[in-house]
Amino acid sequence: MDSVYIETSVVSYLQQRTSSHLVTAAHQLLTQKWWDTERFNYDLVVSQYVIDEISAGDPDLAAERIRFLDGIPILSNAPEIIQIAERILSRAILPANAQVDALHIAAVVHHRVNYLLTWNCRHIANARILPRIHEFLMEAGIPIPIICTPEELLGDDS
Repeated sequence: MDSVYIETSVVSYLQQRTSSHLVTAAHQLLTQKWWDTERFNYDLVVSQYVIDEISAGDPDLAAERIRFLDGIPILSNAPEIIQIAERILSRAILPANAQVDALHIAAVVHHRVNYLLTWNCRHIANARILPRIHEFLMEAGIPIPIICTPEELLGDDS
């Protein structure tokens, strides 16, 4: 079974009250649909970086977010993850203020996770950034994960 890394934005969309912003509301609905119908088809994983991010803010809302990840394995931390993230940042693949995003990518790459599921289209699932991530990974001889949104990983034509 393929593995899927659940990035912070996916959990946030599951927990948030439906947005009045049309695009955000659509993303929330697609995320809920993926969670309800597709997550059982994959081995889901997260990292401590996800746990740290979803634990921030209002304690009651943080507890709700954490409940979504109940039973999902947390990938082990390794020095190589930080090294990969530093290389991503030093090559300006991501901006300097996107350290945690680089760590998400590095955790997926280090642990050879098949998919990185995210709604972070600013720094992760970004058409301008993905080719640079792919080039970096190819040069390093590291398998390239599929970085996508829940909409792209739905099992039907939704």
